Order: sequence, then structure tokens, then C-alpha cells
Amino acid sequence: MSPLFFSSHSHSNGFQLGCGHGLPGIFACLKGAAVIHFQDFNAEVLECLTIPNVNANCLKKSQNLATDVADQAELRFFAGDWSEVHQILPHIVTNGKDTNYSPGPDQSAGYDIIFMAETVYSISALPSLYKLIKKCMSRPHGVIYMAAKKHYFGVGGGSRRFLSVVEKDGVMAASPITEVADGSSNVREVLKLSYK
Repeated sequence: MSPLFFSSHSHSNGFQLGCGHGLPGIFACLKGAAVIHFQDFNAEVLECLTIPNVNANCLKKSQNLATDVADQAELRFFAGDWSEVHQILPHIVTNGKDTNYSPGPDQSAGYDIIFMAETVYSISALPSLYKLIKKCMSRPHGVIYMAAKKHYFGVGGGSRRFLSVVEKDGVMAASPITEVADGSSNVREVLKLSYK
């Protein structure tokens, strides 16, 4: 389900990795997601930036409803490293293995939509990020929306590097949504990833 098509009665859940300001998660909340969880490495980012921004945008009275938007959605915040944060997340695909999925009785485990923006800049963090995504993404219909630079000069990461990790594993496919090239800075792209 695309985040653009959340309905006011949606039971979809979303997860924003490396959330910073939390804009994609806020958008999903305003569009009717039942659950939005925000994750960042630093608790201070969540406390000083994400939570105030979520409160300013999601706690406003909805124009069409008599209740707060946040009263209808579960909003939670998690701080931690990508290699460990799965231990405290409530929507995890569990099968006893870190990288593989095996269908079980609870097919709804995991997040329906994962949002990422500017999270793939560090080459050394890409394997941990990808493992976390596989632990968190519902299967078979979960999707990831990733916005990133193709290359992060000076640190070596980028969307192309991340896609090479995804392609090597062979269980997900990526499709381009848009590319932003203003001629004065690095090319950015938005990609959608899903299970094959």
C-alpha cells in the first residue's frame, strides 16, 4: 500500500528509520496510518527534534474530525543502533534467523511501509541497515521508500552502494520513483523496494 493511499480507516503501520525531523512519518500519520514508529540513533535527536515536530504536526486538530490525529494513531519513538534496535521494536518478523523470512501463523508481522531518507551514506552501516529492514518489513506486501543521494562523496556510501547489497541478497527488487538533479549538487533519487 502506498503511503499516498492511507485511508482514515487504515490499519497500515509505518516505520521511519533514521528519522531526524520525521517528515515522512508525519505525512503517513496525517494520511491515516494506524501505527507510525520513528527511529534514530540518537535519543537527543528524538527528544529535541522529532518529538516536537511530530507534536506540532500530528497533535493539531484534524480539519475533518473532532479528535486529534494522534489519538487515532500509535506514535512511538525508538533510539538505538541499527544492529540492535530490533530488540525493542514491537513489529518484528520473528523466525529465529537474522536474515531470512519463513512464513508463520502471523502473516501480519512487520511494518507495512518503511521510510528512509539520507540513511545510506556510511558503507560500513549498510549491512546492518539491510538486516534491520528485513527484520522489520512485513512480507510479502511490505514496501520501502528510500530517498538518498546516488553517491555520498567523501564517505563512499549512497543509493547505488545500498542497491548492490540488496541485489547481492537477491530477495528484494528496487524500482525508481523519481530522480532529482538540479545541476549544482549530487543527484538524488527516490526508490521503492519490495520483496520479489
